[in-house]
Amino acid sequence: MIKVLLVDDQYLIRQGLRALLELEPDLEIVGEAENGREAIDLIAQLHPDVVLMDMRMPVMDGVGAQREIQQRFSDTKTLVLTTFDDTEYVAAALQYGAMGYLLKDTPSEELAVAIRAVHRGYTHLGPGIAKKLFAFSTEVEPTPPPPALEQLTPREKEVLRLIANGASNREIAKQLYISEGTVKNHVTNILNRLNLRDRTQAALFAKSYSSFLEDT
Repeated sequence: MIKVLLVDDQYLIRQGLRALLELEPDLEIVGEAENGREAIDLIAQLHPDVVLMDMRMPVMDGVGAQREIQQRFSDTKTLVLTTFDDTEYVAAALQYGAMGYLLKDTPSEELAVAIRAVHRGYTHLGPGIAKKLFAFSTEVEPTPPPPALEQLTPREKEVLRLIANGASNREIAKQLYISEGTVKNHVTNILNRLNLRDRTQAALFAKSYSSFLEDT
């Protein structure tokens, strides 16, 4: 059973989400909070597996709450559910460890799928969110690459560039004339060296530092 905490400043939204999610046999709503500060207090008490959280709330917003969740409750996963798809909100939420970002017009069945995916440790982004992030990452002023990027081998940087372009392991293997198993090893090394969770984070990272990857 996946324990879920609902965090939204609108009571009717919380009640609607509760009614929908309680229809899922593997999801349990363990509590509700109307702002980020309440959410932090309830996480300490209830130890939910997944926090389903809005962004704009009084007292403490979703970004502030997520920052504290990342620092204090590393085992708790956060899935953002909001009406705001501003790239700044999306980037900040993911930067501070949110595992997913969906808009409130997401169908209930997709929301349940996202909760399960986030609980398993996968990143889940709603339609168009990843595209907005990629566009945003190319518009912002480039920052110096982290030292870990220089630890990647030229081949690993090639693999990372292809991940950013959406290529699968099979497609990468075909393009670089290596086995699919070798690609998997490269991907594992990339994620470990850059301290990234999954391919989605790797793609976002590569987009942010694309100019440095192209220098090799």
